[in-house]
Amino acid sequence: MRHLLMTTALGMSLIGCTTLPSAITENDAVTQATAMRSAITAQQEPVVQSISLYEAMARALKYNLDHRVSMMELDLSKADHDVSRYDMLPKVVANGGYYGRNNDAGASSLSLLSGRQSLEPSTSTERNVWTSDLSASWNILDFGLSKIRSEQLADDAMIYEERRRKAVIQIMEDVHRAYWRAVSSETLNNRLSALEGDVKQAFSESRTLYASRRTAPMPALSYQRELNDIQGQAQRMSRDLKLAKMELAALMGLAPDQKFTLQMPSRKTNPARLSMNYSDMIDVALRQRPEVRETIYARRIGEKEMKKAVLEALPSLEGFAGLDMSSNDFLYNQNWADYGARASWNLLKVFTVKKRKRKAKSRALLEEQKAMAAAMAVMTQVGVSRARYESLMEEYLTAEVGAEVQSNILGQVEALSKASSASRQTLVRERMNAIISEARRDAAHAEMQEASAHIYTAMGYDPYGVDIRGDEDVTTIAKSLETLWTTRSRMAAK
Repeated sequence: MRHLLMTTALGMSLIGCTTLPSAITENDAVTQATAMRSAITAQQEPVVQSISLYEAMARALKYNLDHRVSMMELDLSKADHDVSRYDMLPKVVANGGYYGRNNDAGASSLSLLSGRQSLEPSTSTERNVWTSDLSASWNILDFGLSKIRSEQLADDAMIYEERRRKAVIQIMEDVHRAYWRAVSSETLNNRLSALEGDVKQAFSESRTLYASRRTAPMPALSYQRELNDIQGQAQRMSRDLKLAKMELAALMGLAPDQKFTLQMPSRKTNPARLSMNYSDMIDVALRQRPEVRETIYARRIGEKEMKKAVLEALPSLEGFAGLDMSSNDFLYNQNWADYGARASWNLLKVFTVKKRKRKAKSRALLEEQKAMAAAMAVMTQVGVSRARYESLMEEYLTAEVGAEVQSNILGQVEALSKASSASRQTLVRERMNAIISEARRDAAHAEMQEASAHIYTAMGYDPYGVDIRGDEDVTTIAKSLETLWTTRSRMAAK
């Protein structure tokens, strides 16, 4: 038996020593990459029509990967809290065992008075014995500490809930920004594409006139420079906006190569001013912002940490009871019940309770300062978002006037062109100027819409109503979002 045990132990040791890490093979990497690409868009509703703003928001709410991560983190924290509640229950332990030996476990006794053997060797244990027991114990101190830990994990779950809210709010703001920029980009590209042939022809005609010396060199060169400058402005604006559609696809959880079109919304010509004053906005933000609410839960966790420091210094009282069974035939009672109570006191924690309370108090003060800092940041963000929206609204109104003036100029030039009083080159130039003016107006409108969404972010409004759980179809979520955001816009504007 001894040789067998030594051989088995030696074999297991050799097996453990020969275990080596294995690198991922190329086939494993290819399989993993294919599986990840399929999983990203798995079970998504197909895109069957042009995507509106609210459908984009609905798809982001339902399929955005960052939102999924925050949801899983929340589920995990809730699971931790659910598990922690079982720590408050009594401990019930069942044991079973077997004991055997190759000879009898005999013994003799020695008299302490005479120093002689008082009885012949005897045994009270069989060579092979089966034992089992079922015991229950409950520690009052552990119960109190487990209850506090469970309450802390509940607050921790609420912190993850606020972080999930923050992620969703930020995603909705990002969707607004990407959507309106993508709309502006598509509108600009469509206008440039419609005029591309006329611009090339105008360039060609101007260069031909310059090369043949049928016109003065400076007017022809000045026209080419001006038209080139206008094209450069359009290209720079298109470059800044063309990536917005890819960003929007990522926010909606669509694959980068997914083809989709955007629903062209009606542009608001008269943006509304904010009806809520700054003080009321601050009050709403301090009540609803996830960052502020998160600090409240963190302070509650810190306060419970002080209670734990006090409880850990108290004596521990534990009661226990159990049922036992043994197959040893030498026992008079092979089945019995035992019970009792025991107390223990970790005296070292008594001497460290002041330091642990001081640490817990310092943590509570730190969380209080974090709350003040978060509140100050929220107040600043509300003020900045409000000022930015009002400033962008003025810029948009100015750009609207500029586009209207340019439209009137283009109308005059087109009339003169029909009467042969204006050259075709002048007409093309003014059409390009009109495109640039409209693109600036649309870009200003996109920024204003983004600033409007940022106000809701700064105030901590949930981007969806209580009627949405997240498992509804995209159309249902989109309709709910449209109703909610339209109502809020009317209440917040005048």
